[in-house]
Amino acid sequence: MTPPPTFRDGYATVHGYRFFWTSCGDPGPSGTIVTLHGGPGGTYDYLLSLADMAAHGYRVIFYDQLGCGKSDRPRDDADYTVDRDVADLEEFCRVLGIERMHLLGSSYGGMLAIAYALAHRSRLRTMTIASGLASVPLTVREMYRLTRELPPPLPAFLDRHEARGEFQHPEYLAAVGEFYRRHLCRLSPWPPEVTYTLEHGLSDKYRIMNGPNEFTITGRIHDYDATPRLGEIRIPTLITVGRYDEVTPTVAEAIHRGIPGSELELFPESSHTAFWEERERYMARLARFLAAHPEP
Repeated sequence: MTPPPTFRDGYATVHGYRFFWTSCGDPGPSGTIVTLHGGPGGTYDYLLSLADMAAHGYRVIFYDQLGCGKSDRPRDDADYTVDRDVADLEEFCRVLGIERMHLLGSSYGGMLAIAYALAHRSRLRTMTIASGLASVPLTVREMYRLTRELPPPLPAFLDRHEARGEFQHPEYLAAVGEFYRRHLCRLSPWPPEVTYTLEHGLSDKYRIMNGPNEFTITGRIHDYDATPRLGEIRIPTLITVGRYDEVTPTVAEAIHRGIPGSELELFPESSHTAFWEERERYMARLARFLAAHPEP
């Protein structure tokens, strides 16, 4: 019987701050998968199903980004930017001795992966965009469309309380909860790891960079759009998306059109967390993609 993969964890000092990380599996010829969690401001915990990839021969690394989870908070909130997260990822890899990697970014982490690929593509063997985005304005338009499709009176609750800035009103939170059940994770109950991230991920970073919730993006990233530069990415790229995803298939298709030679996979029973909602199928698809692009 094959022994279970080994988990290790620790802290890496990145630009003077402590970043908490954990890994599953051992380094080997298949290579290392580095995961990027969403938010911005979440925690890596909701990605832990991806530790399944250790059974395919990969070392899988998870870490909490600056200002998130068990990692340090910055001394200045001005450090909550995409550029800072890109620079931190590059330094994190240097500290851990990761020369080449398979990069997988989920949600905001997918946007961060694209930004990293545009700045440091030579370190990447492959990139996987898991329900990620390149254009915040497009994503916001699509999320607004999904809110209009909620059953009455929930759209009216959203409009009324957003106009008043009442983001903690019970009616508003009821509408948010229904949106999340439809478009964030459709499992019932949610995996504990997903619940943990939702309960511990609404940090200052989330508020400053994103906004009050998943579909109300009023923070620093609200105008971010890397779509015009997607054609510069020339590494093997897999884009995954759920049929009911809050970051909709329309967003995924725009990234697919923009990155030459990219692959697009739709998970028909999933929303934003296909790696939980269709876990076995997701890992099999990811394993096929990564195996098709070994280190030359």
